[in-house]
Amino acid sequence: MSDHGTLYVVGIGPGLPDQMTRRAREVITDADCVIASNLYQAFLREDGTLPPEGEAEPDDPEVVRSSMGKQIELTREAFERVREGEDVAHVSGGDPNVYGKSDLVFTMADADDATDIPIEIVPGVTAALGGAAMMGAPLSNDFCTISLSDKWRGWDEIEEKLRAAAVADFVVVLYNCWRNYERSIEVLREERADDVPVGIFNDAGRGDAGRNVEGETYTLTTLGDAAAHEENVGGMGTSILVGTHETETWRNDHKTHLVTPRGGRDVDDF
Repeated sequence: MSDHGTLYVVGIGPGLPDQMTRRAREVITDADCVIASNLYQAFLREDGTLPPEGEAEPDDPEVVRSSMGKQIELTREAFERVREGEDVAHVSGGDPNVYGKSDLVFTMADADDATDIPIEIVPGVTAALGGAAMMGAPLSNDFCTISLSDKWRGWDEIEEKLRAAAVADFVVVLYNCWRNYERSIEVLREERADDVPVGIFNDAGRGDAGRNVEGETYTLTTLGDAAAHEENVGGMGTSILVGTHETETWRNDHKTHLVTPRGGRDVDDF
């Protein structure tokens, strides 16, 4: 095993270099091979984390294009590269543990008898955290994330989780909102008041560089009106934050924010 490299699953947050951790950038820069989608490659070339396309030097990482349909094949290729002594950075948007690539790597290592492969997860800023920062302080109390994708879980299980989270009074952040978005809002409305604040946000942390035509945006509405904002729910870059009865709209001279107090406290309690 001493001759092996390491397989790094690297979370790059929204993808732009100034939104990455220093550790993530170091791992990508020092890797022998970087596996990344075209979008993330473009982000990583912006400030030289990866060299401009077509201008790589011999010591620069080899860049391999990733896509949703090639994940198993590319993970197997990564295992072989690591066995040959290469350090491989498998790039994941957001955080690899939040609907990212980390579980696939461990599942594949088990299925392919690749327990000899050193694996390290490098965390990144997930959309829930980036979007919350954009909107203020809506995650200052207990919260959970729920994926609306029914690729891995049936709708009945998704609905059960939505209902349980609503009853338990978690702030809820919905991922993969291009699927089952309106159905999910209706489930939450059955357990939570219509005047609860909701934030719909796109491409958090990406400025004008993401997939959303209008760039980084967020819309504040209420649970009762959330289903009427279909035009604000785009693709993979959209998430929805549903507050609790404690979440409040907070305004200053600059913009409107969402704030969820930590719970029944005032300034003197801190």
